Amino acid sequence: MRVDILSKEYPPAIYGGAGVHVAELVRALRARGDVDVQVRCFGAPRDERGTTAYPDLAGLADANAAVQTLGVDLAMASDTVGADLVHSHTWYANLAGHLGSLLGGMPHVVTAHSLEPMRPWKAEQLGGGYQVSSWAERTAYEAAAGVVAVSAGMRADILRSYPSLDPDRVHVVHNGIDAQLWQADRSPEARAVVERHGVDPDRPSVVFVGRITRQKGLPYLLRACAGLPPDVQLVLCAGAPDTPEILAEVEALMEGLRAQRQGVVWIAEMLPRAEVIALLSHGTVFACPSVYEPLGIVNLEAMACELPVVATATGGIPEVVVDGETGWLVPIDQVQDGTGTPVDPDRFVADLAAALTDAVSDPERARSYGAAGRRRAVESFSWASIGDRTLEVYRSVLG
Repeated sequence: MRVDILSKEYPPAIYGGAGVHVAELVRALRARGDVDVQVRCFGAPRDERGTTAYPDLAGLADANAAVQTLGVDLAMASDTVGADLVHSHTWYANLAGHLGSLLGGMPHVVTAHSLEPMRPWKAEQLGGGYQVSSWAERTAYEAAAGVVAVSAGMRADILRSYPSLDPDRVHVVHNGIDAQLWQADRSPEARAVVERHGVDPDRPSVVFVGRITRQKGLPYLLRACAGLPPDVQLVLCAGAPDTPEILAEVEALMEGLRAQRQGVVWIAEMLPRAEVIALLSHGTVFACPSVYEPLGIVNLEAMACELPVVATATGGIPEVVVDGETGWLVPIDQVQDGTGTPVDPDRFVADLAAALTDAVSDPERARSYGAAGRRRAVESFSWASIGDRTLEVYRSVLG
């Protein structure tokens, strides 16, 4: 069976959970030996057998970013002819999968990592291109032979966003974690990495890893951390802002927080995995204040490194983080306009602050939750089982 997997992100150009998912899924499927996996991704050439990259079209250099994306999709689509199945990830590659399916007559499977109707703030970044990305996603989903949701929460969002979809075509296959790659490292070398980034490994710390987007809820975390005990550090691995406006808001909140307390560390560049693991391994608790999160691979990464998680009880997060066992789930009542905005932002911030304070105030319990999180990541979210489940979806649409 030849499967063409289409994605904007692919190593070494990975900036979010979707890219991690694609890379690990490809590895799991290729390891089986009975699937010919051809990867088609955006960007510079990759030195990897079975992987083809497609650069932006020069003629669209001045076009809206969404139109540039569709240009790459057009270039990618014709090369899928001859595959038994095409599998696209995110709206960036969805239209390539849809057109490839029409050209070659093979079924198209879509994995939903996020949904454009659930991210209306993307209009700030794309302008009218948001309508283009929304059209591309809707067209691909409504015509797809199968849709994979990375959580049951995401499945519900898909059926709510695209009510014409047959529910029997929407399958749940969770994201996963490579527990061999992601595990605690408290070696002297890892401790030195932590200290080099300005973090005291002997003081409690709250760690955040994620992009600066409305989705990730970083401004709520920054407000919540103002009330933490004074000895608690805040370690932010946060970059790739969606817009100048969200960056300016985060910078202003950071400036205010630093004026009130010490131990606020902001690392804006994307770190190598080993350095992220070092920071997670020496943290007290991981914070995930997202207002929209289909599943949250970042929570699995923290759990695999034995770090308990304080996270918003939204989307697929409760399918990963078990309240009172692997972490704390923070309740949120959200405006039903697609933005995920809390109905009462002050209440959400206060509840987030209370959960974080509870976590850092009882280190022994935090360690116990961290150990339970590691066990859950290993037992329930392995990529081998996720590869098997994905192959079941392929076979179901192939008949």
